[in-house]
Formats: sequence, C-alpha cells, structure tokens
Amino acid sequence: MTLAKKLNELKNIIDTELEKIFYGKIGYQEIIFDSIKYSLFTGGKRVRPILLIESCRMFSDEYENAIPFSLAIEMIHTYSLIHDDLPSMDNDDFRRGKPTNHKVFGEAIAILAGDGLLNLAFETMLDHTLKHSKNVNDYMKYTKAMKEIGNYSGIYGMIGGQVIDLISSEIPMDEDKLIFMYKCKTAALIQASVVAGTILGGGNNKDIEHMRKYGLYLGLAYQIKDDILDMKEDSEIKKLTYLSYHDVDYAKSKVIDFSKKAIDILNKFADNKDISFLVEFTKELTGRKY
Repeated sequence: MTLAKKLNELKNIIDTELEKIFYGKIGYQEIIFDSIKYSLFTGGKRVRPILLIESCRMFSDEYENAIPFSLAIEMIHTYSLIHDDLPSMDNDDFRRGKPTNHKVFGEAIAILAGDGLLNLAFETMLDHTLKHSKNVNDYMKYTKAMKEIGNYSGIYGMIGGQVIDLISSEIPMDEDKLIFMYKCKTAALIQASVVAGTILGGGNNKDIEHMRKYGLYLGLAYQIKDDILDMKEDSEIKKLTYLSYHDVDYAKSKVIDFSKKAIDILNKFADNKDISFLVEFTKELTGRKY
C-alpha cells in the first residue's frame, strides 16, 4: 500500500470515529455542536492522530485502544486553531480556504467551541479509561498517556508557546526564545502524539524517551519548513520566524538536519520494529518542495 493510500485509510478511520461522537447530539445548545463540527471537519490532514496511532502500532500489533486518544489529540489541536484565529490572538479571517469559526458563529461561540473541544478531549480519554481498563496495568497505561497529552497541551507546552507568540512584539526576542516557542507551540502536540502512542503500544521508558526526542526533532523540522513555505506572506506582515535570523539556505539545511535526527532515532528500532511508515511519513511531513 502506498503512503498516500495508507494516510487516506487512517484519515477515514479518524473522521468516522470523530463523527460518532456527535451522532444524535441535540439540545438547546445545538449551535455549539455545529460550531465544533465546522472546525473539526474542514479538511485537516489529521497529522497528530495519525502519528499517535502509528507510534502505537510500531510497538504493538493492535491500535484500537489508541483511537480515543488520537481523537482527543485532534480535538485539542482543533481547539487551539479556533482560539488562534480569534481577533484577540492572530485575528485571521480564513483557515483552509474557509471563513474562520468566529466569522461564522461569532466570537463568543467560537471561544466556547474551543473550550468545549478541550473538555471533550479529556472526557473521551477518561471514558475509554474507565470502560476499557481490564486491569491495573491498563489503567496506568491509559492515565500515563493522558498525563503526557495534558502536559504537552498546557502552560508548559502548547499554551506556553502561544503566550510567547502573543507577547513576542512586546519583549526582546532572540533565536533562543523563538526556538522555545516552536518547541512549545508546534513540537509539543507532535511529541504528545508519539509519546502517548508509544505508551499505549507498551513501549518501555527508554522507548518513550527516544520517541520524545523523535517528536521534538520532527516538530522543529515541520515548523521551520512551514516558515520557508510561508516566507513571502510572513515577510509582508513582518511576522517573526526562523527566517528573521537566518537565510533560506540555512533554514533548509536545518530542516534536513532535524529530519535526519528524527529518522536516526527511528532507526534505533529497526532491528525489531516496523519503522517504515513513520520513516516515510517523516519524510513526507518535512520534505515537500519549497
């Protein structure tokens, strides 16, 4: 099966399971369901849930118990995008070619849709943990994965990165602060995905730390690649990016460097794990033409 077909298969699984969450959901608050679904089903690539599922599969033959956690990570990612687009943050009118959530449903409902998605993410993981833990080991595995997702989503992870992004025009910025922001805002949810997947697949502590580094390198490569792809638009609005400190050739070399480091970590597992999907997906995520 080609990578494209595999990605499409995984995306369909994730979309189907996300849709099930909202089957039959009616009530006076129905507008919040409409707002959430508007942003949740706007053609996202499902990068993070795919990474979670495939990291789990690399350490285990089954991945069904990883699906609720993959849905949760996509909900958290989507909530962050809804809030990022708000007038008080990035003030964007369009995302993926469609009007942003607050342009369609109003600012107040968009805020609540983001809040609702964050809460629903943890409801989904907790519900699975309580219903499907067959023993103490299952319970510990699920709660440990949930803790990693919570940590990487919070003030020491994604939210912390968003804070630096917001105040970057008010404080003296340098490359170290920019990389810190990238580690938190972009790499954190990627790390959450691969670390949670490793835990759910039964990886040991050494495996978890290897995959934590893999997620960091992949996240940095992914973000710097985006800076290169968006350099024209970013320069027009004077947005602070990696290219504020380095020329494009150096930035491209760092994408290659971080990508190689990520794949080198996967190669540590090559003797007894099937790393082929994650290697190819890493190349796909970091190697598009500029």
